[in-house]
Amino acid sequence: MAGTAGTPGTPRVLRAMNDRAALDLLLEHGPLSRTRIGKLTGLSKPTASQLLARLEAAGLVRVTGISEGRPGPNAQLYAVNPTAAYAAGLDVTPSRIRAAVADITGRTVGEHELPTPGRRPAHPVVQQVTDALDGAVKAAGLARDDVHRLVIGTPGAFDPGTGRLRYASHLPGWHSPALLDDLAAALPMPVEYENDVNLVAIAEQRLGAARGHADFVLLWNQEGMGAALVLGGRLHRGWTGGAGEVGFLPVPGTPLVRQVTKANSGGYQELAGSQALPKLARELGIEDVPSGSYTEAAAHLLARAADHAGGPHRELLATYATRLATGLASLVSVLDPELVVLSGSALTAGGEVLRALVQAELEELAAARPRLVVGDVREHPVLRGALESALATTRDEVFDTSR
Repeated sequence: MAGTAGTPGTPRVLRAMNDRAALDLLLEHGPLSRTRIGKLTGLSKPTASQLLARLEAAGLVRVTGISEGRPGPNAQLYAVNPTAAYAAGLDVTPSRIRAAVADITGRTVGEHELPTPGRRPAHPVVQQVTDALDGAVKAAGLARDDVHRLVIGTPGAFDPGTGRLRYASHLPGWHSPALLDDLAAALPMPVEYENDVNLVAIAEQRLGAARGHADFVLLWNQEGMGAALVLGGRLHRGWTGGAGEVGFLPVPGTPLVRQVTKANSGGYQELAGSQALPKLARELGIEDVPSGSYTEAAAHLLARAADHAGGPHRELLATYATRLATGLASLVSVLDPELVVLSGSALTAGGEVLRALVQAELEELAAARPRLVVGDVREHPVLRGALESALATTRDEVFDTSR
């Protein structure tokens, strides 16, 4: 029926489109004057004034100051009201849950880390999640009900048919078929779940090395190996959410992984995962191989090797680059992406030196010729991706003035 909020071309819908365009510009550029908003949107001065008055009355923008240093009278500057809504993200690993809350502009306003050590969790998962979230909410000076949406990043993926977490047997307590219902009952906001590597890809797509690229593969190597696939600008999750579980990928020189639901060796993970680096370093005669977690040891070895001009350190990098390129060759031969982003501490530690070696190897092993880059989002990339995902949906809802 003509005149309803959902009818294309009606004044209400056109106003809402202009409102959203102005809000996106304010998010991108920061505070802008009415004149500048009019020029960027193509709106007349009266229309831009009406738009800003409408958004200010709705609590979506506010005056933040006046322009200075230009001829003529000073103009008021408008910005998105950061308190219009809040979104939260969680990054879940076997040893801890890291939580953060961001305002609608994307600025992190509260963080909290909850240790969860041990194979048997001391508290139920629902309590762990709520405790972690409440810690970040408290740090932000907010209440739990202030959070508009929550995105939780975990290893593996939740099966859409059964609700069970798959490909993450190492995450204790997260495999109950009732878990998602229990979390929904305990939390007052909508909750979404996403694979941790997919969230890193979202962070790189929105903020990092993959900005402006519609087709890319992100290869992640930290506690485990994984990949995220972005095709046509959209994250490809697969039929069951298992797209990108490349740790199980059959590769030359390692056993086949025959039971993916159980922790066993083989595949791309054994060839090029973090745990392969200390063993390889010892075989090459490198001394002072660090102890501790595989992730920390791998990052330390690769960073140290990248600083050495030759010898066994250079051989370590070259051998590891060949191993990485072996698995990547299968991915790029099928997907033919424009870009490959190397991410996770075990890859970013090698920096440009490792990237160049992998690029050279890949060009010999695969017909496709994607460009390789090192990821830009280094600080808590899973958590940053969770926040970006939650903010995207939150903005779509809160910025919709057609209703």
